Formats: sequence, structure tokens, C-alpha cells
Amino acid sequence: MTPNVIEEVLLLRAEIAAAAARLIAQDGHDYNTAKRKAAKQILGDTQPPLNLLPDNAQIEAEVRSYQSLFHADTQPARLFRLRTLAVDIMEGLAAFHPYLTGAVLNGTAGPHDDIHLQLFADSAKEVEIFLLNRNLQIDISETPHFKGPRHGAVETVSFMWHKEGVHAALYELDDLRGAVKTRGDGKLMRADLAAVRALLVNSTHENASTHENASTHETTHDNLTEPPTP
Repeated sequence: MTPNVIEEVLLLRAEIAAAAARLIAQDGHDYNTAKRKAAKQILGDTQPPLNLLPDNAQIEAEVRSYQSLFHADTQPARLFRLRTLAVDIMEGLAAFHPYLTGAVLNGTAGPHDDIHLQLFADSAKEVEIFLLNRNLQIDISETPHFKGPRHGAVETVSFMWHKEGVHAALYELDDLRGAVKTRGDGKLMRADLAAVRALLVNSTHENASTHENASTHETTHDNLTEPPTP
């Protein structure tokens, strides 16, 4: 490609990334859906070549920029609340080796984001029974395996916890060996309980003035460790 064509591709890719970020921040779209819709907004019905579409890292950077411009007064408190609840849930689900993923981990969580976990157990049924015994209403769906399309989709349980949505993908114990990986930019793709606690402590210090005045400082007195008393 000539320099002019390369520059045009980079500009279009950046435009698609910015449009996708707006869809994610404003409407809560997932990255793949936002990418497709943004490309259609900008290019019409023309099928874009793969090298024209931004990767998730570029879109994530645009989400951060969007939030810093339009949600700087609310997003840190929102993130703090979700990370606090994630720690609470992960403590209760410690027997299933919980890992946090998604926007709550990478720090881009906004008003439309839920808490996404990965759990590792002998069987999905074991986790489902555990949650049902805590009087939680669960919905069951499927999530693509983090190892890629060569592996079958995994069962996912969704439930509400303190008015926030939680989605836990259920993996086999053998999958733990491939769980701790970094992304191309060196950031963790998933984080265990200790790592999420560290994130929470750091965010508290960095945004203390925001958090001190936020209702997200609520503490949870119920937990998932023991079934409720009849």
C-alpha cells in the first residue's frame, strides 16, 4: 500500500474504534457487536476488509478516552462499586477458584457493565447447586471458551447480587492451567481474588475524594459462604 492509502486505513480504523467506543459506553454493547455496528455506520453496507477493523485494545483505549471526557465525575465511583462487589462475590465463591474478567477488571466499567467471572470446578452442576442453595435465582446460557473456537462453549450462570448483574462462566478444573495469561499489551486477561483486592486498594488511594462521597462505600453483610438460615 502507498503511504496515502496506509494513512487512510489508519484514519478509518480510528474512526471505527471511536464510534464503537461510544456504542459501548452509551448503550452497553459488547466489543464485537459495537465494532460491527460502528463499521456499518461509517462504511454503510460495504463489507470492510479485516485490516480495516480496529482490534479490541484500540477500542478499549477509545472507551477510556470517552469516559475521561464524559464520565469522569461518575465512572471511578462506578468502577469502585463493581470491584468491591466482585471481591465480595469471589470470597463467597473461593471454592471454585474465581477469576475476574472484562470491563470491571480492565477499569473501563460504566453504567451498563456487569461483573464477569470465570469459575473452575469438577462440574458446572456443583456451582449451580451451590448458588441455588443460597436462594439465588440463576439463568443459564453459554459463553465461548477462552481457549478459542476449537473448544466447546462453556455453561454460564447469571444472577443478581446487590442489584448488579453477575455472569460466571463455568470451566473444568483442568482449564486452570491456561487461565493466567497476559494480553498483548502485558495486562492480565483475568485476575484472581488477591489481584482484584490489590486493584481495589489502588483505586481507593487514587480516587479517595470521589469514593469518600460516593454511595459505593456500602458494605455487604450477607455473603455466599453459608446458605441462609431458614
